[in-house]
Amino acid sequence: MPATNETLKTEETIAQPEAPLNAPPELPRPTVSLAMRWVNYLFFAPLVGLATVLFGTISLACGVWDENGRQQHALARVWARVLLRVALSPVKLEHGERLVQGAAVYASNHLSYYDTPVLYAKLPFQFRILAKVALWKLPFIGWYLQRSGQVPIDQSSSRTGVVSLGRGAKTLESGMPMVIFPEGGRAFNGELQVMAAGAAWMAIKAQVPVVPLTLVGTYELLPIHVYALRPRPLKLIVGEPIPTVGMTTRDAEALTERVRAVIYETYVAEHQD
Repeated sequence: MPATNETLKTEETIAQPEAPLNAPPELPRPTVSLAMRWVNYLFFAPLVGLATVLFGTISLACGVWDENGRQQHALARVWARVLLRVALSPVKLEHGERLVQGAAVYASNHLSYYDTPVLYAKLPFQFRILAKVALWKLPFIGWYLQRSGQVPIDQSSSRTGVVSLGRGAKTLESGMPMVIFPEGGRAFNGELQVMAAGAAWMAIKAQVPVVPLTLVGTYELLPIHVYALRPRPLKLIVGEPIPTVGMTTRDAEALTERVRAVIYETYVAEHQD
């Protein structure tokens, strides 16, 4: 991509803010009893692994003829529902009427490896995800991402990041919704992290709305670096869509702050109940 003035401005726009904004109080790190660890070793972990390999293999086979990804997405939804059943963790979708018909960017907080199954299980339409390019190297997961048309983001430099976001914008322009974790990684203590402006930038480029999504409970279910499930009810709360018509990429940071504020307020309110 030629280094135009617009490109250089975009590279500045998608950079991470220098300091985090308000964050809800850190949640205590969940502890897992010895008995629950054995339940995980003997029950949860083998079933999660088996389901991932089984559905991943079937999805790879479907990828030979499934050009639009519909069958692979359907399999991913079944896989997600199986993982949630295995985890004994039902999910409640709140304000599902706010989901947009057609292309939109769905921006979610990121708490756990179980965030992805929740999103696949509860969002009732086909979508694509923007994920770190490193995931494409993982067996089954990477193969599925490649065959099903997901969008890798290469953050090795600002320039490759812009090229990756450009691919995401084209996906949106084709009419396909996208689901993104603007924080870039899982929260270590359940707090809301700084959000990069890439999701907002893509939405503005494609002139599609941004829909904030707030996940609740997945941190307590499976926090980062704790390899044991702690079953509990989960929530996926849909925020009001934010239109981007008339915005330019210079508005990406402000739009990101607006999305983060919605997720922050929703998340804090849920933990005060």
